[in-house]
Order: sequence, then C-alpha cells, then structure tokens
Amino acid sequence: MTTNDTQTRNQREFDSTAELSDSHSVDPRVADSAEEAAQSADDETKNSSPRAVSFSVRGLVSAALVVTLVVVVAVLGWLYFGARQELNAQATQADNDARVEKIALDYAVNAATMDFKDLPAWHVKLVAGTSPELNKKLTDAGASMEQVLVPLEWSSTAQPLVAKVRSITGGIYVVDSFVSVQTKTVQAPEALQSTATYSVTIDSNNNWQITDVGGVGSAMGPK
Repeated sequence: MTTNDTQTRNQREFDSTAELSDSHSVDPRVADSAEEAAQSADDETKNSSPRAVSFSVRGLVSAALVVTLVVVVAVLGWLYFGARQELNAQATQADNDARVEKIALDYAVNAATMDFKDLPAWHVKLVAGTSPELNKKLTDAGASMEQVLVPLEWSSTAQPLVAKVRSITGGIYVVDSFVSVQTKTVQAPEALQSTATYSVTIDSNNNWQITDVGGVGSAMGPK
C-alpha cells in the first residue's frame, strides 16, 4: 500500500468520525426548551400544593357558612311558626271571650227585662239559648216568679253594663254579667234603679249553649 493510499484511508476515517459526532450533537435551542419545560414543571409542582390547601380551606369555610345559614333559617322559622301559633291562639281566645261575653250580657238584659202584662214573652227570652236541662229549670223558676210579679204589677227595663269571663275549664266559660235595671211596681210607681248581676255558664263544646244561670232573681230588688 502506497503512502497516498494510506492518507486517503485516514482522511475517510476522520470524515466518518466527524459525521458520527455531528449526528449525535444536541441543538442548543432544543436544550434550552427542555430546560425551560423542566423549570416550569418544577414551578408548577412547587405551587400546586399551597393552591390545593387554599382551595380546601376556602371550601370548608363556605360549607360552614352554609350550614350556619341553614341552622339560623331553621331556628328563625321555628320561632316564627311558634310565635304565629301563639298569636293565632291569642286571637282565637279573644274572639271566644268576646263571643261568650256578648251571649251572657244579652241574656242578662233579656232576663232582667219583664212586664207583668206580657210574661209569656219574658218566658221565651228567659230560656232562649239554654240547654234542655236548664230550659226546664228556668221554666219552673219563671212560673214560680209569676206569683210575685203579677201581684206587684212588676215592670222593669234593663241596660247592659259589662260582662267579663271569670273562668274557662275545658271549653266551659263562666261569665259575670252586670246590667242596670229600672223597676216600677204598684208599691213604687217611681222607677227604682238597681244593678243586677248574673253568672252565666256557656259550653263552647255544645254549640255555645247556656248550661247554667245564677242571679235570675237579683233583678227583683234594688241594690
């Protein structure tokens, strides 16, 4: 082999080695991009943990606020419902009181108003709105009173004063009623003023019937 052949062969090997070296070299731009990507990944890794914690705490606070709001709304609703019920009960009780007081006062006025010339009309008013048992008692009492009213030529008128519920037991009301009575008799032709008091028992469970009356005879004499 000649010297020229040897040089030519060495040159070819050198060129081949240079090409192989070039084929394995890294583009600087690619290296920079890879480095930036790695740095970005590191930053995201570092920032992801605190952000997740922040979101978690915020979620817990929001949930606690929602629960608190629900509890507050429920309590307020319960208080409102209870207050509403109490107000309704008070309104109903006031209506019932007014009703029985009117029944009692009207009855007292009718019972105290009588004229010996028309006692049948008085008998009708005396038993109006009463229970069957009380109706019979008052009818008998009225018949007995006639024996006094007729000889005295009794005539009386009444004006309502006031009625007040005294007690309530199981829907049964006891009402005290007061009426002003002007009375004339053969012995006292000039009208005498008196105050008659009636105790009237009313059963709201039995169609608001009057079940007992006290003081029917109280109008028969001045106070």
